[in-house]
Amino acid sequence: MRDAVIVDAVRTPIGKRNGSLAGLHPADVTGHVLAALAERTGLDPATVDDVVWGCVTQVGDQSGNVGRVGLLAAGWPESVPGTTVDRKCGSAQQAVAFAAAGVISGQYDVAVAGGVESMSRAAMGSNTVGGAPYPDSVLQRYDVERFNQGLGAEMVAQKWGFSRARLDDYSARSHARTAAAADAGAFERQLAPLAGLTHDEGLRRQTTPETLAGLRTAFAEDGVITAGNSSQISDGAGALLITTSTIAAQRGWSPLARIHTTVVAADDPVIMLTGPIPATAKALTRSGLRIDEIGAFEVNEAFAPVPLAWQAEFGVADDVLNPLGGAIAVGHPLGGSGAILMTRLVHHMRDQGIRYGLQTMCEAGGMANATILELL
Repeated sequence: MRDAVIVDAVRTPIGKRNGSLAGLHPADVTGHVLAALAERTGLDPATVDDVVWGCVTQVGDQSGNVGRVGLLAAGWPESVPGTTVDRKCGSAQQAVAFAAAGVISGQYDVAVAGGVESMSRAAMGSNTVGGAPYPDSVLQRYDVERFNQGLGAEMVAQKWGFSRARLDDYSARSHARTAAAADAGAFERQLAPLAGLTHDEGLRRQTTPETLAGLRTAFAEDGVITAGNSSQISDGAGALLITTSTIAAQRGWSPLARIHTTVVAADDPVIMLTGPIPATAKALTRSGLRIDEIGAFEVNEAFAPVPLAWQAEFGVADDVLNPLGGAIAVGHPLGGSGAILMTRLVHHMRDQGIRYGLQTMCEAGGMANATILELL
């Protein structure tokens, strides 16, 4: 039976909104990580059956199938196809799942999956301008005037009883863990520096719970969600080379990990951010693994209550949950985050000898992807 393995994974440093990467076209950012992936692995781009690419705000510079345009920007042969996937924040993680399914089914022998988002050049929500994504039938079904992730984060915090202080403590920890990982060289092997940027630009090393406590709430006057305990608006991309273990051996590649299990799940679209909980449960059931067999977890830090609620449900220890920090510290370039997170996870598993790792992330509409990787 065919399997799907990750030969290598690479990402850009994550740039701040209007920061070091803002002047670059997202197709060129895509092209940069594709070229870096090919150079690192000795990949002949002409042998790639498809580039499956995540991007959320497919408007302006990110319209017109940025996956295909990006591979052309990389100088890859015109014979290589590409497609662009939108599953909101999980777009790049879904791209990996689609690529893995294509490899396992035999539709592909070699695929590249990943994603990009330039939130500096394609503002979040700009793809809905002039339209109404939710018709009255859906709004009436849920008795709401609109769906809002920030208000969903407030609902999660209230449901699980998280105080402002608890969220700010977690957020300060995210910065501290990212700083420690960067200082230890944990990200060096995975980064493809770009535009003079060699590190994740959003990290604020001096962040403390006390400094975070001084920020105003962002979505509700009497709420607990602030810019400091939410993910940063960012730019960046990541890419993974996916094939079978047999083909990898034939081509002289030593894969990092096997894509063990991929699932997608959904939950209440009003609270919106709880999808990682049923997605994780589904992944564990489908994989046959127990939660205590997983040695590292990446739960995307869209807002601090998301990983904390997930942790409360599964009882996972602090040291294996987002051990390198997360999007609160470095940013969340929407369509690229799934690939960036998976790049961080698979390299961390290799560096620490961790057999199984699990990644999950919440998505608009109450959805979530979950992926289990197995170290090779």
